[in-house]
Amino acid sequence: MFSFLSKFQMMGSDMGIDLGTATVLVYIKGQGVVLQEPSVVAIEKTSNTIMAVGEDARRMLGRTPGNIVAIRPLREGVISDYDITEKMLRAFIKKAIGKPLFIRPRIAVCVPSAVTEVERRAVEDATLQAGARQVFIIEEPISAAIGAGIDISRAKGSMLVDIGGGTTDIAVISLGGPVVSSSIKIAGDNFDEAIIRYMRKAHNLLIGERSAEELKINIGTVFERTVKVAMDIRGRSLSSGLPRIVTVTSDEMQEALRDTVEAIINAIHSVLERTPPELAADISDRGIVLTGGGSLIYGLDKLLNARTGINTIVAENAVSCVAMGTGKYIDYITSDKVAEQKKQMRKYTIKKN
Repeated sequence: MFSFLSKFQMMGSDMGIDLGTATVLVYIKGQGVVLQEPSVVAIEKTSNTIMAVGEDARRMLGRTPGNIVAIRPLREGVISDYDITEKMLRAFIKKAIGKPLFIRPRIAVCVPSAVTEVERRAVEDATLQAGARQVFIIEEPISAAIGAGIDISRAKGSMLVDIGGGTTDIAVISLGGPVVSSSIKIAGDNFDEAIIRYMRKAHNLLIGERSAEELKINIGTVFERTVKVAMDIRGRSLSSGLPRIVTVTSDEMQEALRDTVEAIINAIHSVLERTPPELAADISDRGIVLTGGGSLIYGLDKLLNARTGINTIVAENAVSCVAMGTGKYIDYITSDKVAEQKKQMRKYTIKKN
């Protein structure tokens, strides 16, 4: 009886979903992040049936026969294939909490700050079709700030840089909302593409997305390391067409990633230039917080510190910050603090008019 009641309560729990281009994370209230899977779906083309989802499907990338295709239904932070995204969400929700028999969960889903109303509606509809009874849409910088433990309700400026798989979201947040924000379609996937291009140009070697990701995770760097590291990588020689092993160093990775990182730094500079002076002073005191999987690349915090003169830190649990903040967002928007904020804003508007 106890297990049945526990399952019943869990089925009605609030959930947060970080619907990322590279990874989907599911947060359940009271339990934390219960699922972290790649945003990949394997489909049998003839019958259009799903063969695998998540990690099982990721293992099939580049290794499937002609009748099976492994795809990523999200590109650059938005849905590129609505039907497949809905089926993927349904599979992940079921895997996280089981099939909801009585009470469907309330689900908060994060989206990049620059998405259009059509793209926002697509995410909401897909989540409802996947089994939610109510959907809350939240911008990624806000959820990242909540997940990083920042009190966004205060009249203090906080700067968040969330580097995901498809987009980098930058925002200065105060009084519960973004004051200045920017979203660029340059992030972790672009790191991988830059590495693939570099290997083709410098070593005449063709490597796949998984190999590029391994190089990025293991020896990727954007700031000079005190201790150099290297890694062997396998690929196909473009001259002979045969498999070949090449040793790649961290210095080479720094060169490969230079242009991509420069684009992110320029976007951060742009947001800082548009930030009101009072909030800029707060950021100078409080620093910049990095979240998302892309923030874990070696030396990014050091590089930003050197280029901006502002202390930069990588948030604890950077990968799961957005998912955690998204899950906590439902509590946040129903809190007394937010209600009081809205009341104060209404008073201010009446006086102003």
